[in-house]
Amino acid sequence: MAGIQDFVEWYDDFLGPQTVLASPVGSDQWDLVVTGTTPTATVGGINGELTLANSSATEIQNCCVFTSDILNYDIDLIQRAEFRVKFTAQTGGTCDSTTSIAFGLASARADAIDNIASHALFRIIGSNAIVCETDDAVTDRDDVATGVSFVSGVYRKFVIDFTGGKSDVKFYIDGVRVAASTTFTMANYTAGFQPYFQIQKTSDNNTDAFSVDYIKIVSKRN
Repeated sequence: MAGIQDFVEWYDDFLGPQTVLASPVGSDQWDLVVTGTTPTATVGGINGELTLANSSATEIQNCCVFTSDILNYDIDLIQRAEFRVKFTAQTGGTCDSTTSIAFGLASARADAIDNIASHALFRIIGSNAIVCETDDAVTDRDDVATGVSFVSGVYRKFVIDFTGGKSDVKFYIDGVRVAASTTFTMANYTAGFQPYFQIQKTSDNNTDAFSVDYIKIVSKRN
């Protein structure tokens, strides 16, 4: 029978107590990089969640939670990454025009998402509309519309699927394939991924946030 002897199955339900700390201290799993005075990354609560939030300081902010650029998940072995995520707008249920969010799988981090060499990510950029993208440092599929939007405060389930191989990466939201007319190829990437969560804003006082209820990654054993 297939199971743990054939697959690495890793998940985090973000149960407390747990503190996400900045480099070089770090936690035993997650690492934190912050630009600005007071954006936050918190873990815990009923059933657990990771929340990344802008603060009300009028300044450029970036809050990123990742696994210290330790790329444990080989692109040629990974099967799928699954996330349950909600976005919470400061006012009116609408993402501030200065806010952007990214979550998914990435190579070594960078402040600017498009400067990450290789990645497969879901994003929102200045609106509630959800886009997805891949980049293998050769072929860049950037900000492809999914036709789906976040409703502030409502969880959605996201999947990045590699079961068809890295030349045909697929994206799903709430069990429905999105951006299906685009071929997301990462054929030129041969290294590993890390899970990646980031919220950032240009100089503005909004307190937009997003929360991750859980993450699960399934990969073949080599």
